[in-house]
Amino acid sequence: MKTTIAINGAGGRMGQRLVALANEDASLKVVAALDAPGSPALGRDAGEVAGVGRIGVPITSELPLEPRPACVIDFSAPAGTMAVLPVCVARRIPLVVSTTGHTDAQKAEIEAAAHETAILFAPNMSLVVNLLFKLVRLTAEALNGKGFDAEIIERHHRFKKDSPSGTAMHFAEVIREVQGGRFVHGREGIVGERQADEIGVHAVRAGDNVGEHTIVFSTLGETLELVHKGHSRDSYARGALLAAAFLATKTAGRYSMADVLGL
Repeated sequence: MKTTIAINGAGGRMGQRLVALANEDASLKVVAALDAPGSPALGRDAGEVAGVGRIGVPITSELPLEPRPACVIDFSAPAGTMAVLPVCVARRIPLVVSTTGHTDAQKAEIEAAAHETAILFAPNMSLVVNLLFKLVRLTAEALNGKGFDAEIIERHHRFKKDSPSGTAMHFAEVIREVQGGRFVHGREGIVGERQADEIGVHAVRAGDNVGEHTIVFSTLGETLELVHKGHSRDSYARGALLAAAFLATKTAGRYSMADVLGL
């Protein structure tokens, strides 16, 4: 039996890949596609927008009552998340939140929704990145108190609106949870010697880079770098689809990609 899904942000770059890849997957079926009011994609067939031909699902600005999806994937913008969130809560539809750039208040609202329906809220949907979160934690624990500096460099395409990336900040938070410290976002001018409690976070925006993260642990005499490079958006889309299939059968609660991976 196929898992039915709705995609919020279906007219965007990631949404189009979600539609295309779900269409190729015999275990999934797209039954609804959403985009922001005023989007030029509204009213068009989601498959045609994604370049895979008609799938019989028009892109709308609101989630239809029928057919009811087993899970909604949100890969839109913070405003898009907050528009679909109360609908999922009211109808008890599981929601995968793949969007980044939310305010603290919006994040709190998403977390609170887990009391009513299943919520998977992740800063990155790549399976490898989520494995890397665990490796970074293990590294931070092993090197804690041994004189290593921690720095994070992230690269993304010129169109990305938030900076630093939500993924970079999650890596930084993982390190801070283990070692303590404070975030430093870039450096300019005469700032003095690097302080031991600094966790440097640096953002590069250029071209069509779909996402790179380098986590540096360095001391006098040696350096360890943990690196992830995304070659296409499909790695994030496939992770989101896997998360949706996982979440579709879950009861209300807060879930993560670590749950999906069994970490």
